[in-house]
Parts: sequence; C-alpha cells; structure tokens
Amino acid sequence: MYLARLVAIFAICFTPLYSSAEDIGIAISNNAKSVSAEDDPNEVAIRKAIDSYLSAFNAGDATAVAGHWKDDGEFTLPSGKKLSGQEDLKATFAEYFENSKGAKLELLNTSVSMLSPNVGIENGIARVISPEGNVSDTEYQAVHVNTANGWKIDSLKESETPELPPSHYEKLKGLEWMIGEWVDQAEGAMITTNCRWTSNRNFLVRSFKVVVEGGINFEGTQVIGWDQTKKTIRSWLFDSDGGFGVGIWTQNGDSWVVRTLNTLSDGRQASATNIYKPIDDQTMTFRSIGRQVDGELMPKMEPITITRQ
Repeated sequence: MYLARLVAIFAICFTPLYSSAEDIGIAISNNAKSVSAEDDPNEVAIRKAIDSYLSAFNAGDATAVAGHWKDDGEFTLPSGKKLSGQEDLKATFAEYFENSKGAKLELLNTSVSMLSPNVGIENGIARVISPEGNVSDTEYQAVHVNTANGWKIDSLKESETPELPPSHYEKLKGLEWMIGEWVDQAEGAMITTNCRWTSNRNFLVRSFKVVVEGGINFEGTQVIGWDQTKKTIRSWLFDSDGGFGVGIWTQNGDSWVVRTLNTLSDGRQASATNIYKPIDDQTMTFRSIGRQVDGELMPKMEPITITRQ
C-alpha cells in the first residue's frame, strides 16, 4: 500500500513525495552532459582526442592541431575547399592563428557514435569566437579512426548552420535553471530527473524515473512549452503506468507556481499546486500544496531544500 501510494503521489506532483519529507531528499546535478562513453573505452579515447584538439586550437598551436589528423587526413571547409594532409593543414591553421590571434573554439551538442571498434563518428556544432567577440557557428562531422599513433581524424567536413526555425526560447528562458540531471538516492529508493532543451529550444523535456526497492519501476516524461493561444507556459506529463496530466506555470516573484490536473492510470482525477523557488545557484526549495485525489485532500508536504550535486 505504501509503495502504491508513493507512485500515485509522484504522478500528481512530478516530484518524489513520501509520507514525510524526511523520508527522502532530492539532489540536483548541473551536469547536462550525459556521457555513455563510460561503457565504451574507444568512445572515451575519442572524446579525449576531441578535448586535446580543442585545447590545441585555443592555444593557437597549428602543429598540434594538424597532428590530430592522419598523415593524409582531409578537411572540407564550408566553402567546399579541401585541405589534404598534415602539411597543408598546418600551414592553413598557422596562417589563421596569425590573423586571428585569440580566437577561441567551442564545441556544442557533441555526439560520438561507434561504427566499429576502430571507426567513430563525431557530430556537433563548431562555434568560433573572434577576439572582437563575433560568433560564427558551423555544423560538422568528423570521422575518427584508430591508428598505431592513437585516434586520428580521417576526414572532417564543415557546413553552414541552417537558419533556425522560430523559437519560444524568450518565453521559456526563465526555466533554464532546470536544465541538467537531477539525482537522489536514499535507502530503498532512487530518483533521477533529466531536463534538456529540444533542438530549437521551443520545449523543455524532463524525463524522470523512480526505482524503489521491492520492484517498482516508475518513469515518465514531461514536456514544457509556450502556449501561444493562451499566452502562458504549459506542461504535459505522461507516465509509464498510463497516467497523464497538464500543468500551468506562472512566475510569482522568485518562485514558479505550477497548477496541475492529472488523470491517474485507474481513472481517478488528481490535482496539486507545486511551488519551486530557486535560492541561489546551488539550492532551491520545493513544496506541494492543495493536493487532492478524487476530491480527497492528501497530507500536505513540507518544503524540501534541493541542492546541486
């Protein structure tokens, strides 16, 4: 009965609520980067090579940058021009660094996938920031191969970044503090929540999972977006038990108030008002009030202090 109640409460509030707030806390991680490479040593090695390349570029070291390619490696620029071989690459980068001293490179949305144990594909966005602060973005794909001298770039192709579609980011950026992986583990239970932007930043997607000792495995997804018709922030929630719900988000001073209405998997109607209040970069509080299931008032939840891990 206790575990079943736990799942019902979680569905109402999209936050793990136990019969007492002391039963369990919530920890937030600011690490939005999810790296599955820990399971694949080859991917780990490629990511280390990527970090090394980034450091060499930002140090303005043309020799070190070119050294990340195979002897006959090829670099295709957005213009279509091709650079072939380390000597050509070294000369081109040396000229670039001489003319753009202090330019910095950032790699965004980087992903690595293995085609075989000796071939990996890297995709992402290369952002170059000039000494004057101008920003230039290009999409790229790099083919990494495992050689006797370690992982090297066989080919790299850059292309102009396509114009982004309209975005409601300005309406949602007040919730950007939610981005990241939130993890909490207490005796007999573990709760993880991961929040990310969709590619055009029109929606925030929160995925949660509850694993409780004894066999319960409960998970779901919440999508948060701007409703242009109602001129408000809305959320839609779907859980693995078959429940679903909606929420209306409003900002009240330093807090975010979420009024939720849910249909549980057994057909019962549930509602609650959830309040998030960021305290600083590392802490926030959460509380849930007015929680009801089919008109029955649930026990109130005392405020919980949430900290970043």
